[in-house]
Amino acid sequence: MEDKQSQISTFIGMGLIFLLLYLWMQYSAPTQPAQEQQSANTTQTTDSNQTQSNGNAVAATPSGTPADTSTQQQGPDQDVLLAARFGPFAPSAKGQEQFYVLENELVRVTFNSKGGRIKEVFLKNFEKVNTDTAGNDLKSPVRLLEDSKNRFEYELNVNGAGKVLTSDLYFKGSKSGNTVTFRADAGEGRYLEQVYTLSPDNYRIDYQVGGQRLNNVLAEQAMRLNWTNYLDKLEKNQQYERSMSSVYFKAADESADYCNCRDNDVESLGEKPVSWFAHSSQFFNTSIMANNFAFRDFVGETQMFKDDNPDLKLLKSNALVPLNNGTASMTIYAGPNEFERLRAFGVSLEDIIPFGASVFGAINRWVVHPIFDFLSRFIGSQGIVILVLTLLVKLLLYPLTYRMVLSQSKMAALKPRLEALKKKHGDDQQAMSMETMKMYSEYRVNPLGGCLPVVLQMPIWFALYRFFPASIEFRQASFLWATDLSSYDSIMRLPFELPFGAGSHLSLFTLIWVVTTLWYTNYSMKQMDATAMQNDQMKIMKYMQYAMPVMFMFFFNSFASGLTLYLCFSNILNIGQTVVTKQFLIDNEKIKAELEANKNKPRKTGGFRERLEQAMKEQQRIQAEKAKQQSKKK
Repeated sequence: MEDKQSQISTFIGMGLIFLLLYLWMQYSAPTQPAQEQQSANTTQTTDSNQTQSNGNAVAATPSGTPADTSTQQQGPDQDVLLAARFGPFAPSAKGQEQFYVLENELVRVTFNSKGGRIKEVFLKNFEKVNTDTAGNDLKSPVRLLEDSKNRFEYELNVNGAGKVLTSDLYFKGSKSGNTVTFRADAGEGRYLEQVYTLSPDNYRIDYQVGGQRLNNVLAEQAMRLNWTNYLDKLEKNQQYERSMSSVYFKAADESADYCNCRDNDVESLGEKPVSWFAHSSQFFNTSIMANNFAFRDFVGETQMFKDDNPDLKLLKSNALVPLNNGTASMTIYAGPNEFERLRAFGVSLEDIIPFGASVFGAINRWVVHPIFDFLSRFIGSQGIVILVLTLLVKLLLYPLTYRMVLSQSKMAALKPRLEALKKKHGDDQQAMSMETMKMYSEYRVNPLGGCLPVVLQMPIWFALYRFFPASIEFRQASFLWATDLSSYDSIMRLPFELPFGAGSHLSLFTLIWVVTTLWYTNYSMKQMDATAMQNDQMKIMKYMQYAMPVMFMFFFNSFASGLTLYLCFSNILNIGQTVVTKQFLIDNEKIKAELEANKNKPRKTGGFRERLEQAMKEQQRIQAEKAKQQSKKK
């Protein structure tokens, strides 16, 4: 049986781990969104079904907004007004929206001739999930950039007219193969041009913006790009989705950075050159990369929405695009956050995947993800991959687990001597502690040896806490009763909300983790000396050991089911390893003989234990002097 000192060290280690995990969750968990920001912009809406699959231009239904009807009015007075407002671009201020489509096996991109912009990106292989009031998951196609309130426009500083927005101009469109070209006429053979080319087997769009003979049209050879993006709700766990959505950007020669994910935020880089910026949700992103120039005066902004808002979050970006070379070449990516696909661009675009910061992010990027990627090549089920990874981790750490069990067995072998010390010193806890440490030193037993395997697993736990809800490979991947390993599993919907943001559901993986943890706690308690459990501190520790799994159930209940599956299976393996090691691999008689041999060996002088013993002796001497002085006063 184990000694209470061994159990105390294990309990202390577990308590520290749960405390660190709680603090980590508080740091990483999504907070209540700030006050909702309402947009005053209104634009027309046109269903994407008005486009034709062959990509030919389709005229949109005329808009009824005043801004649009004003451009359709005819007559010399109107021409004068348009010339005053748009300058040389007045001919492009009149027209009708037309839509063009480019597509491949992965994506269908719809373009709008008004503004010459992307209207919608339809991802063919992905679906979004919304949960109705009855708890049913409702799936529909994933569409990026489709919100009618979105804006993607350039500010042109036009001679004689001032600021002109490309979103107010009607571009003439033409399609050739996988390329769509938009031109805004500025008269006398002058024009502003945007060219989009969709890659045949990727989510990549090559994009050029420039013009012909615009030197006398534009007051400066630069345009300000304004991008407003209302993110759609795409995931089951919208709190996690909101907390992992933000504006990302990368300044030259610096690491990628992002706006605050959990609060309203504005990041301004001033004159720093920026190589790319992106609007990213939990699993999808739209990124713009500069090829032959660098963005300047970049500003990124996030605005939080409340849960009842139809949109997830508002992201904004604006930056200067120089036209010194006549044409600015860019690359647009609109698709899933697939690590290898983003990494292939060679500009650190994969850093938008929220794997975590510091050492935990590094573990996910360069250790955990490669292992998962390798195993997934041979195993079709992501759930089985998680089980295999858990088994590999436990096998890798088994030498430490063996040392932990061995240390506990050594402590148990010393229990008769500890009981003798308890009888000798009674309630004198200080003397008992000093004699106990002295005995550990004599027999060369480390009372903290049981904590090491648990402590070494902590970086893996924290890394996986971010890995599962950030990896698109687990998105909507089912295993057993879990329908989405990147979100929580639910076996029952509740008519009320659980405390601590646990949701209105019950996670079976979490319940199994709680049950197995309580079973192992009970198993460990039975190994302890019953007399030791009469100590008040030990009683409190005993109750805490039973209370902590129940308390953390509320936090784990909303975790990604991939993580709770890992924790659950890890618990089961830990129980199996401990029981098997104690029953079949540990020879208690041999341990007792080894302890006696250690006692007879000459002990090294110095060291931490000896200094600790000296400190305790000095403390005991001081306490004795105080007691002696108090007795004299009486």
